[in-house]
Amino acid sequence: MTPPHRRNIVDWEQVKQRLAETERALLRDADADPAHRREVLQARAQAMAAARPPAPVAGEGIEVVEFTLAERRCAIECAVVREVQSLKELTGVPCTPPFVSGIINAHGRILAVIDLQKFLKLAESGLTDLNKVIILQHGDLEFGILADRIVGTYWLPLTDLQAVEPALDMARAPCVRGLTDRQVLVLDGQRLIADAALVVDDEVSP
Repeated sequence: MTPPHRRNIVDWEQVKQRLAETERALLRDADADPAHRREVLQARAQAMAAARPPAPVAGEGIEVVEFTLAERRCAIECAVVREVQSLKELTGVPCTPPFVSGIINAHGRILAVIDLQKFLKLAESGLTDLNKVIILQHGDLEFGILADRIVGTYWLPLTDLQAVEPALDMARAPCVRGLTDRQVLVLDGQRLIADAALVVDDEVSP
């Protein structure tokens, strides 16, 4: 498992390349819906702005994708984000924990989709018509997490993070890095993917 703290040397050419990859993933998700197209273009503009910071960032930091989940804003490091898709068809699976919403077919790969509201025991609300699945991958482990909207991509200094609210399930606390001053819940993607609770047994009992 990757240590919780490590030094990062900021390579902005690499940041721009990753932002371009994220943008292409978002554009693959675009359709004829004008509202959705505006969302993609807004994310593109934010990503371009993030790639041109006014000054070098000192100290430790991570590049993150910010998204909304119900009324909460969350973020996760881009390093574990494979792609973003619209939630078109979700198949339920028996004998799985409540936080497993179902499975999807992603380019021929069958992936579990996790509801972070239930996994992290956050306040729940109805999902919108623009639901997204953010597909996470680290090593051989891969699954999707639900999101309502992709906000954008930017560089986040780790010094900006504050302590997580006590109401969060302490069993899941290692999967969260902290909160920003804008109350964005920043997830630790590698720890989330490696969490033993997310090993899904989809076999149906006789």
